[in-house]
Formats: sequence, C-alpha cells, structure tokens
Amino acid sequence: MIQITPQHHLHLRVEPIDFRRGMDALVGLCRQSIGSPYDGAVFAFRNKSGIAVKLLVYDGTGFWLCTKRFSQGKLAYWPKSSDERICATTMAIILNQGRPAIMHPSWRELPSSA
Repeated sequence: MIQITPQHHLHLRVEPIDFRRGMDALVGLCRQSIGSPYDGAVFAFRNKSGIAVKLLVYDGTGFWLCTKRFSQGKLAYWPKSSDERICATTMAIILNQGRPAIMHPSWRELPSSA
C-alpha cells in the first residue's frame, strides 16, 4: 500500500497523457519534463476524458504504478497550469472526486455480514 503523506513531494502533469503508456514510458516522461522519478516523489497523470488518474512512485526498491478509474463521474478539478501549488490534502481530494458516495447520495453500500 502506498501512503501519501504531507512530506511527499507531488508532481502533476497538467496536460493529459495517453493511458496506454506503461511504467517505462511514464518514467521516461518524468525524466524529460517533470523531475527525477527516483527521489520518492509522487507523480500524477490524468487521461484526456478525466475519468482516470495514474500515480507513479519509486519506493527505493522499484516503481509502483497505480491507476484509478472512476466508476461514475469524472474529475471536476485538475490544475490548469504548473504554477498551481498542490499538497497531499488537495491530491486526496482529487482522487476522491469520483467516489459514488460523494457524487450520488443514493449509492447503496453492501450490507455487512453480522
């Protein structure tokens, strides 16, 4: 499990990317335009339609590539320029935008087994 803390540096790619890109292509993209992918920072990418987010993180032994595709809805917010500051709290809000419980109050939870 990856835990994003306030101590993490977060780098967001403002422009959408082609989500067919894999880990190696994203590492190369980080090297070219964002920064060193080996410093433990979290790199976030979004797709063009705004229904998915990818996170790339190096944990000291290898890379984690996590993808979240919203089951309903799409991103309501993503920074428009690299000048906008982003913190761990803002990233958590971005990643939770697609939660059906937030978007649709009538979303039903599965009954817990007693």
